[in-house]
This record gives sequence, C-alpha cells and structure tokens, in this order.
Amino acid sequence: MKLRKVTAVSATVFALALTATACGGDKSDDSGSSGGGKKITIGIKFDQPGLGQKTPNGYSGFDVDIATYVAKKLGYGEDQIEWKESKSADRETMLQRGDVEFIAATYSITPQREEKVDFAGPYLLAHQDVLVRADDDSIKSPEDLNSKNLCSVTGSTSAQNVKNDLAPKANLQKYPTYSACLNGLQNGAIDALTTDDSILAGYASQSQFKGKFKLAGFKMTNENYGIGVKKGSDLKNKINEALEAMVADGSWQKAVDANFGPANYKNEPAPKVGDVKS
Repeated sequence: MKLRKVTAVSATVFALALTATACGGDKSDDSGSSGGGKKITIGIKFDQPGLGQKTPNGYSGFDVDIATYVAKKLGYGEDQIEWKESKSADRETMLQRGDVEFIAATYSITPQREEKVDFAGPYLLAHQDVLVRADDDSIKSPEDLNSKNLCSVTGSTSAQNVKNDLAPKANLQKYPTYSACLNGLQNGAIDALTTDDSILAGYASQSQFKGKFKLAGFKMTNENYGIGVKKGSDLKNKINEALEAMVADGSWQKAVDANFGPANYKNEPAPKVGDVKS
C-alpha cells in the first residue's frame, strides 16, 4: 500500500514535469531574440491615424508597417504578431518589464530615454509643425501664429513651446484629443494645430479630411523616431539590419507614400541608422 502511494506520487510528479515541458515548448521563442518563435509582442499606438491605429479591420499606419517588416526579418509572419497598446507614459516600463519585445510608437530618441532603454534606428526624422486649413494663407511663419487660436492636446508641450519661444501672443487652446482639434480647425474655431508633422500628416490623411488641411512646413524641432528595446537586448542590431534592408528595397518609401501621401507630407529622406539629429 505504501509502495503504491509513492509510485502514484512519482507518476503525478512526472506527469506535471511533462506538462510543464510542453507548455514551455509552446513559448519556445516568445522573446523574439532570435526570431522564428511562436509569436512576438510589439508595442504601437492604437489611436494615431497614419502611424499606429487599431481599426475594425486590424492595425494600420506607418509604425505598423515598419514593425511588421522588422518582425518578418526576425522570422515572424503577420499572424505571429501580437500588438499591444503602448501609451507614451508607459513605454519605458513596458520594455523594462518585458511586456513587449520592441516598441514602434512615434518614440523619439532622447538622452533621458536612452538611460532606461536602447533604441534601434532612427527610422524617421519628424519635426514639430503646424496644420492649417488648406485655404488659409495667413500663416507663413511661426510668428504669424500670434493672435491666432493654436490648439494641441491636453498634456502636450508642443503648443506651449510655440507660445513660449515663437509666438507669445498666440491664443493657446487645449482640447482632449487631436481629433477634437481637427474638428475645431475645420469649423474655424481653431486656426492651427501643432505637434509632430508625421502625426499631423496621419490625421490629415484620413478620408474625411483629405484636401481640407495642409502642413505649414516650419520644422521647429527634430524628432528622431526609433524602435525601443530593453536595455542590453540583442534585438537592437537585428532591428537595425532590418531597417537598412527596408530602405534599400524601397519598402520604406512605399510605407511613407501609403500612409502620409494624401496630406502631401514632404518627409525627410530615410535617416541612416545611428544618425540622430539634435
């Protein structure tokens, strides 16, 4: 009786070990460090048209195209990608915790962020700019924003930077979302909307806004978009190789044209890996 009890326990332990091994096998390479695993988790924005947007039909935008191409070079098909929303305030924490393998989400490379995470890229050089109505020729320089209604979203520093440094008499308006700013711009309550030109181009390229707005082209700052990875991750070099391949085979420019073209976005040439503009 005692012998049977020990044997039963041993069998149970052995079965559990097999189960654990099998479960481990299902996630044999979820880290994405060498590619070809069952899945890879990638952080993007879910609410930025033209860049990273969750839609009823899936995910779309320039950042999504960049991330999908990179994932393919790492050995993952589109059906192996798990997209995770990466809000601006959460990005470093998500990488440090291992919630995602990498993040492509209008993630500007800065010295402060590089203390916490590593960056591949940059893959796009954006600039702070303003969006105005297509028929408005009164705003030809940042100084022309004086006495104009200038909009940005609550919590953003973009509009405040313009008011502090370039147009102190601008009438600063803070709306909860960029979409709300766009509606205000469309109906005349707002004269200009400011943030990164890539973000502005993405919003302006939406079907309901095509032809209604234009970018002023002021290039007030340099925003070097990079792909964030966990500090010390060997993914950095592999992602850099993928980005270089994307530029070389023309896929990078095709993604720019597809996502920003309707807004006549005059993008900078594809930046060289490691060339971060100050």
